[in-house]
Amino acid sequence: MSRVLVVGGGIGGLWTAVKAADSGCEVELVTKTELAESNTRYAQGGIAAALFPDDSADRHFADTLEAGAGLADPAAVRVLCDEGPARVRDLIRFGVAFDRGESGLERGLEAAHSRPRILHAGGDATGAAIESALVATVRRRAVHIAERTMLVDLVVERGDVVGAALLDEHGSITEHRADAVVLATGGSGCLYRHTTNPAVATGDGVAAAWRAGARVADLEFTQFHPTALAATGTPLISEAVRGEGAVLRDHHGRRFMLDVHPDAELAPRDVVARAVWRQMTAQGGAPVLLDATALGAEFLAQRFPGLNTVVRNAGFDWSREPVPITPAAHYAMGGVVTDLDGRTSLPGLYAVGETARTGVHGANRLASNSLLEAAVFADRAARALCSDTGLPHAGGSADAGTSTRHAVMSHPAGGASRGSSCTARGVGGVGGDGATVTVDREQLQELMWQAVGLERDASGLAAASARLDAWHAPDVRDRRTAEDRNLLDLARITVTAASARRESVGAHFRTDDPALTTSSAAPVAPELEAA
Repeated sequence: MSRVLVVGGGIGGLWTAVKAADSGCEVELVTKTELAESNTRYAQGGIAAALFPDDSADRHFADTLEAGAGLADPAAVRVLCDEGPARVRDLIRFGVAFDRGESGLERGLEAAHSRPRILHAGGDATGAAIESALVATVRRRAVHIAERTMLVDLVVERGDVVGAALLDEHGSITEHRADAVVLATGGSGCLYRHTTNPAVATGDGVAAAWRAGARVADLEFTQFHPTALAATGTPLISEAVRGEGAVLRDHHGRRFMLDVHPDAELAPRDVVARAVWRQMTAQGGAPVLLDATALGAEFLAQRFPGLNTVVRNAGFDWSREPVPITPAAHYAMGGVVTDLDGRTSLPGLYAVGETARTGVHGANRLASNSLLEAAVFADRAARALCSDTGLPHAGGSADAGTSTRHAVMSHPAGGASRGSSCTARGVGGVGGDGATVTVDREQLQELMWQAVGLERDASGLAAASARLDAWHAPDVRDRRTAEDRNLLDLARITVTAASARRESVGAHFRTDDPALTTSSAAPVAPELEAA
């Protein structure tokens, strides 16, 4: 029986664990906190799929490619859109109760979609509904679950991943062996001062994979959500609110998005987020206002019950007054490079969900494609790893996404990567006075927000790189120190990736090269040598 270690308890990890167990694998599932805590749980907007007679996989395909700003992999997008409807039906079989009306499943419209195709559950609690159903499903399987257990590093022998070093809640690090390791640890929103992500989103899987020598790519493409409530915790206000008719106004009450893009508030997320950022800058940093008053109190309470509670608990009556919002780091388009079956460049290692860079999102993710991507490619990864395990080197064929249009990075200790590559500069930690300086998380988050946020330029990136080089990671003693090490590694390689891609495209906006902001065929980032 093949042993499979799945790291992460969101939709990608849970789906992989269920399908691998159903195929006869011996599965261990580990999560950093309790099983139900993940980015999936907080997803409000819904899941996109071409399920309706006036829609098609071809339309969804075209919308996804357009949103990706010319850098999405058409083969991966085709898989996503063609297989997406079947995976949504699987979710229904797993027990997800999507919202229904008199004519069947209800659907909504979100930015950059040409058709209403977004399914929701509980109004704005789609992620929580999916998480709950999958947690219940995995608990009915013969899956060993280890909660409050964190990935520290991958175990690599003769170039193959054979397990992982895991940190438990008592501070003990133990080695867990497996025939296949699946990384499903989510994104890295905690790199930034403002994020919609929960505290667990520290990029653990991407950082560990990079240290082990796996290829990673597209880390310069971080999607900033345009509308997070400007209140404690910056809670996300779903794109669906604008889909229902809410608008954005400056501090004078002017609807400024009409001057920015023909689709106004429903323009692609990178366009809206940068417009909000610039408007805030123009008005001295004061938040922009989201005006949902035209929707009415009754509609807001029924359509967005969770958000209605969040907004009112923050002290706002959004049925009577516009509420202050700010952009916030939301989703990582980049990650560990995989093929269309979740295989990475290291035999025995797979990645799914936000940890993986499948090529689906390109430079900018289409709204509500993230849950769908996790389901589609986790399903494929589970099938692949069950057939791969036991076959020598069957997992090491990840060529997808390494085309000349993407910058690919490998750790200096890892194997050589195909195509354009770069490595993070500096592994030091010597301050200007010669003393070592341990990284401070809050300072790192502020640095990334200011220099590697919605807008970047060469001088800011160079200054950020120098400052990151002056910090060193702490010894791993507990969850906090392990996360800080991961955040520092990710910050360094993200800055390197952002510096290498000198043109603006999608979510990566270089103010020192604004002429290429609409380029649909961005040139490859040049190769950088390790320092």
